[in-house]
Amino acid sequence: MSQSPAHGMAKAEFIALIAMMFATIAFSIDAMLPALPEIGAALSPDDANQAQLVLTSFVLGMGIGTFFTGPLSDAFGRKRVIAGGAVLYILAAAVAWRSHSLELLLASRVVMGLGAAGPRIVGIAIVRDLYAGREMARLMSIAMMIFTLVPAFAPMLGAGIIAFSGWRGIFLAFAIFAVIVVMWMGLRLPETLPRENRRPFRLPLLLGAVTEMLGHPTVRLSIMVQTLCLGMLFTMLTMVQPVYDVIFDRAESFPFWFGFVALMAGTASLLNAAIVVRVGMRRIVTWSLAAQMVASAAMLFLSSTPLPGGLLFGLFIAWQTSVFFLAGTTLGNLNAIAMEPMGHIAGMAASVIGAISTVLAAAIAAPVGLLFDGSLLPLGAGLLTMAALAFVLMLQMARAEARLPAE
Repeated sequence: MSQSPAHGMAKAEFIALIAMMFATIAFSIDAMLPALPEIGAALSPDDANQAQLVLTSFVLGMGIGTFFTGPLSDAFGRKRVIAGGAVLYILAAAVAWRSHSLELLLASRVVMGLGAAGPRIVGIAIVRDLYAGREMARLMSIAMMIFTLVPAFAPMLGAGIIAFSGWRGIFLAFAIFAVIVVMWMGLRLPETLPRENRRPFRLPLLLGAVTEMLGHPTVRLSIMVQTLCLGMLFTMLTMVQPVYDVIFDRAESFPFWFGFVALMAGTASLLNAAIVVRVGMRRIVTWSLAAQMVASAAMLFLSSTPLPGGLLFGLFIAWQTSVFFLAGTTLGNLNAIAMEPMGHIAGMAASVIGAISTVLAAAIAAPVGLLFDGSLLPLGAGLLTMAALAFVLMLQMARAEARLPAE
């Protein structure tokens, strides 16, 4: 494949590097899922369910970091921010590896999330620096396609690491992964933002962007709906391993079922891309939320009936797939809806949208996950409530947009 004069790397290598940066998030979350029982038994034996917090604490840190990494990379350069984030991530992973209390482990996971926000946000900025238009869209699509495979295989990789070195070994794997990414970037990718194109970091500008965005009804409602959609995804992620283990006694096969569901749900983005121009973003989001309301209500009802265990498990697999599928048909559309009126502050708006929705979603998912009581009731009721609220907000968005003056 030909080389790009902008960075001197073959496009295949560049795409692989960007995909690996994106994969930091999914690997850091999904590879932890098989470790939850062992972490609970080791660090919280009186309430093993608290082990779920290792997921939401990471997401919380990532959300906070998302506020700042984009503007910081505009001020100091892309590579410095990614390298700084990687150092934070590696140090926090080392602390997590040696943690002997759940509180220290959770604190280290928050810091890991802060560090992981660098590759997540700045990786997109690097692609923007080097490519534009359809070529940028093509490279992002290929990188995201590779990224979607990570959730399918991360739990299996995590299970393999646990079998070889125990749950602490996963944090060493995280550190090694980050070292590989930052060394690869450092050796092969030149800085993509020249000094003359950098903009000083100004906190008042960031706060002004937050105020402007929350004052616009479409943007505000879109962020609220995106928060609830992420909340449904994070709640399912925090509860899914205990559900397989406690309710269905399938802890050993969990990584394989999770991988199957992730691959099936990965087709949602392809479907959305195929129909969004014809159907429209708002309609797809609204329909998806209505479908999830029906699915969650049906699962909530059926889980209370005396169904055979195998049938109930099959229904749960279908429901889990629908929740992951929902992410593919809503999150990208909602982000685009929120960005539409914010073209004049697009980069800062992207950071603000991602940060607010991620932090609030983690704040919703953590307490709901802790309600797990050995039944599907907390999960079903939580997801049904979130889907219903998001559906109502989409209807309110349609009414609010009808009242806006025509541009």
